[in-house]
Amino acid sequence: MIDRVLGRDREMEITGTVEEIFVTDRGSKPMRRVDEIETVEGCGIKGDRYCEGTGFWMQYGDVCQVTLISAEDLEYIERELDVRVGDGQHRRNIVVRGIEDLTKLRRRRFRIGEALLEYDRSRPPCKYIQTLTEPGMTRALRNRGGVCVKVVEAGKIKPGDTLVTV
Repeated sequence: MIDRVLGRDREMEITGTVEEIFVTDRGSKPMRRVDEIETVEGCGIKGDRYCEGTGFWMQYGDVCQVTLISAEDLEYIERELDVRVGDGQHRRNIVVRGIEDLTKLRRRRFRIGEALLEYDRSRPPCKYIQTLTEPGMTRALRNRGGVCVKVVEAGKIKPGDTLVTV
């Protein structure tokens, strides 16, 4: 407990594993699973909607370069809330296993594959997401919507890569 009070738990290494990656080139198009992505420093994912300037939320200035979501949260949503979130319906880019609370990455930088990323903010769901998926998606993702991260150093990321804080 004393470590937490002194802020030392922040320095502990956090690790996880990339399970799936999803992208789409336009805000309203379905996400598609890919085997590898190339990140672009200060932009996001090459070919993805927000790096390409074609994301739905661009018009409102609410841009996430890259989004992460916990595999454990997705399993909970499907099991307990009976909302289908497989195949990218969650509208997040990278599904990570092993870090149930992605907000623990707050104020941290971390590597995934060749890329160096940095926590930006949590990513709560919006009402728009269920117009693209199914009723109940916004509620299902509440407190489980993942996080936004920034690309500090570009690189490739693929399923199986380890997320590790630096």
